[in-house]
Amino acid sequence: MSAIALQERPGAARGESDRLEVALGSRETPIGVLHLAATAQGVVRIGFGSQEALDDMAVELGFGPGSDGAGDPAWLEEPARQLDQYFTGTRRRFDLALDRRFSHGFYRRVLDTLIGVAYGTTVSYGELARLAGAPRAARAVGTAMSTNPIPLIVPCHRVVRSDGSVGEYGGRPEVKSWLLEHERSHLGS
Repeated sequence: MSAIALQERPGAARGESDRLEVALGSRETPIGVLHLAATAQGVVRIGFGSQEALDDMAVELGFGPGSDGAGDPAWLEEPARQLDQYFTGTRRRFDLALDRRFSHGFYRRVLDTLIGVAYGTTVSYGELARLAGAPRAARAVGTAMSTNPIPLIVPCHRVVRSDGSVGEYGGRPEVKSWLLEHERSHLGS
């Protein structure tokens, strides 16, 4: 995994030395390439390689290449190790620091609630809305899932439609189905 520093945060005053350093890397997995981004505070973003390039992730985070500093590649070691364990079926719960700077308000509350949905189980959008204290906000929960900056670790793949069908997952329902089956198949091990 490589590290790059991303330029000044949007909105920072001109000349201000307040720069966010991010380590970026890629990891081959059974569901394709995952791009990881971490700061000193924790994992800040995970992206799918088939839908975004590593450079695109940097732009999405609001930065561009060419900064003076660099994120520490060591910030990616533990997240990569735990993701590898997840994909081999030996890890059911992630124990990682998360940098939640890109999740706010109701969406953050929903994503925080989602972390409690157990490995190998699912919850409907409506059930998750109820658990998050907003029983009529199933559609807003769907939006929170689609904007989840840290999929897999914050397991939005465990949220299904009220009829039990899988629904979307980053535009690839087959990936969501694979992840759910992967978890079910490792429940007894």
